Amino acid sequence: MKLNTPRGRSALMFCGAALVALLATSAQAADAVVPAAADAANPDSTAVEQVIVTSQSETRSAVAMQAQQIQRVLPGASPLKAIQFLPGVVYRTADPWGNNEQNLSLFVHGFSTQQLGFTLDGVPLGDQQYGNYNGLSVSRAVTSENVSRVTLSSGAGSLGVASTSNLGGAIETFSRDPSAERGFNVRQTVGSNETSRTFLRLDTGEIAGGFKGYISYLRQDAKAWDFDGHQRGHQVNLKVDREAEHGVLTFYADWQMKVEPNEDATAFGNQQTTAAASYTPYTRPFLYPNLAACSSNLTGGAGTPPTAQGNNFSTCFSAAQREDILSYVKYAWKPTDDFTWTNQAYYHYNYGRGIVAGPINTAGLPALFATYYPSLVVGSSTSAATLANIVALFGGFGNAVRTTEYRINRSGLTSTAEWTLGDHQIKGGVWFEHNESAQQRAWYPMTAANNDLSPYDVPRGKKVLTQYAAEFYVNDIQLHLQDQWRVTPKLLLQAGFKSSLQDATGKFPINQQNLPTVAVPVHYPTGSIKSNKWFLPQAGLLWEATDSEQVFVNVQQNMRQFIPYGAGSNFYGASPWSLGTQAAFDLFKQTVKPETSWTYEIGLRTRHDVALGPITGVEGQISAYDVKFSNRLLNIAPYSFINPGPAILANVGGVTTKGLDVAGTLKFGEHVQLYNALSYNESKYDSDYQSGTTTVGGVSTPVTVATGGKTVPLTPKWMNKTVLRFNQGRFDAQISGDYVGKRYVTYLNDLSVKSMMLVDLQAGYTFDMPADGLVKGLRVSANITNLFDKKGVSTANVTSNSGGYTAYAQAPRMGFVTLSADF
Repeated sequence: MKLNTPRGRSALMFCGAALVALLATSAQAADAVVPAAADAANPDSTAVEQVIVTSQSETRSAVAMQAQQIQRVLPGASPLKAIQFLPGVVYRTADPWGNNEQNLSLFVHGFSTQQLGFTLDGVPLGDQQYGNYNGLSVSRAVTSENVSRVTLSSGAGSLGVASTSNLGGAIETFSRDPSAERGFNVRQTVGSNETSRTFLRLDTGEIAGGFKGYISYLRQDAKAWDFDGHQRGHQVNLKVDREAEHGVLTFYADWQMKVEPNEDATAFGNQQTTAAASYTPYTRPFLYPNLAACSSNLTGGAGTPPTAQGNNFSTCFSAAQREDILSYVKYAWKPTDDFTWTNQAYYHYNYGRGIVAGPINTAGLPALFATYYPSLVVGSSTSAATLANIVALFGGFGNAVRTTEYRINRSGLTSTAEWTLGDHQIKGGVWFEHNESAQQRAWYPMTAANNDLSPYDVPRGKKVLTQYAAEFYVNDIQLHLQDQWRVTPKLLLQAGFKSSLQDATGKFPINQQNLPTVAVPVHYPTGSIKSNKWFLPQAGLLWEATDSEQVFVNVQQNMRQFIPYGAGSNFYGASPWSLGTQAAFDLFKQTVKPETSWTYEIGLRTRHDVALGPITGVEGQISAYDVKFSNRLLNIAPYSFINPGPAILANVGGVTTKGLDVAGTLKFGEHVQLYNALSYNESKYDSDYQSGTTTVGGVSTPVTVATGGKTVPLTPKWMNKTVLRFNQGRFDAQISGDYVGKRYVTYLNDLSVKSMMLVDLQAGYTFDMPADGLVKGLRVSANITNLFDKKGVSTANVTSNSGGYTAYAQAPRMGFVTLSADF
């Protein structure tokens, strides 16, 4: 979809009309509160800005990156990629911006993406998984250039974080506020692989009625580094606020559309066929736009990929197509200096799909198609005659086009009050969300007439079949209440609790069909699950031991709600509605509890101005943590990307995590800073688990999988982050390193991927512009990612207890130049 299409114009009109309506009708709506927070970094300062900001007021570990530092990582980088330099964080993707959602890997203290909480300006963003049912990625919710800061609470998020997945911490992103001065900013990035990123933002400055606002537009187009596919997208952000004596009114709107061509992960070990075990290419690029190769490459027979390539054959094409509208309105009322009541209403609509064009004779597809078209079967579902009939059914290319189509339609409200009563600061609030999401798996013929010959287009013609269609209705309620008591000027105690309540219902208007000969038919379940935890406590302490040192202690319990994904979702996550029978769902409902965690954290912060030769300042934090993770769910179904089957969920008991983060910054006068963070993490399963049975001598016995004492896959023991910043006059430079240690890629730890140190380089110059000129500011910067062109695994997928895994390759060295001008 392009901006000059009806849908594109509608989205732009939506944002523009919202701005006009808000300015026209809300002039009498607000008396406001707290002045908008300015960006921490002063662009006119000659001193080097702080690389990492450590919170000095929290009873738990909380660190942040500000706007300028995020853009120095790489202009336009995802806020999540920027936090890869924070202690305890593993973040890897196969693209330099960190925007590709299919191969994203994020771990914080042993917790993965779907076990963390994510918000934008307080609006919940779901759990960030690929194929998400209850949110959207941060980069789709706000343009990177409009981010003010991103904050990581690595041990436990605050009680008020609106999330159903906040087991191991929270990542809160905040958009920048409108400027009080009128201005126009233009940024253009060009570089490797035909990259072109254009960003435009218009600030109105303060206008009639005390309003301020901005509207921005982003267009990005970048070719994949190893195949001929272009990551393309458009995004519009709009934000307006009005401050007055007793309140602040804020409106925000985001429209985003992108098409993100994907490639498959390379299969290793037992995830590759025996006959092709030695064929493990570094990458698996798709064949498009060489459509002739889509057919000529099928050398294994009718619609069959080459036998010598096994599971590592190339598909014709695949892509993620996403479109989102996200909006909120917020009013913070402050009738007195001691009381603030903030109410925020939000709405999010998503429509998208994952699209794959690949061979019809793989991953059990002939049997699936024969279920819906038994008249095509000649002899057996895999006979040459049957395959020829199926090839004809799908347009004659030997390929079928599969879509997994998504819809999210959710709205919610957060209401929070803060009241200061003497030495007590009381906070309480409620979050409510209603979400109607849907997922559908459909198959189309690969024909030009059906608009199915490109990863950038939406199939328009008649479907061959709808494999299943799922609908979900989810209500979430979260309550929280806490008291911060200033016992003495040096001692702060905090205590509180939250409640997490969910009522989820899944339905299948179209269910999986089965051949009459199938022994155990797949029939995805329908039903409701209520999972309520009324008391999830938190307690903390902050002691200002000296004028320069703080000691903090925090204890918190959290819960992750079940995931209402659709059928066949074992590629995306573990869901009760992905179980293949109603009986399995009913048993799960009766016997399985949601995942919970207890997090214990203690730390010390310090900040000193010193005179130790060239060192003029020292700032740092050391924190130790211990996490008890209960009722951990694993999906142990056989791996399949093309045609994933029903999930097989196992409660593998508990996980114990212990770790230490040491992060510090040395200041060498005003012009040099050296930041380093060293992290140690040990996450291990507490026990073995049982999976299925085996029959020996006519006796059926449980099969034990010996996970007890094994390290949780993809969680390295050692990490190190280093950033060296230099500033002299109008020139600045930065070299950064991100070391991630060895990662196991199976539950039994028999296979691993090697450690890797990635180094990036950045340099920039800000020109001195005349105050009365048209151009108020001009800056040029250059970035080199993966400076030493390291090869290896960026992201791995755990697909087996032992013997095999799949992985994506590390992107090579790339270079980019960005020009930014202010008018």
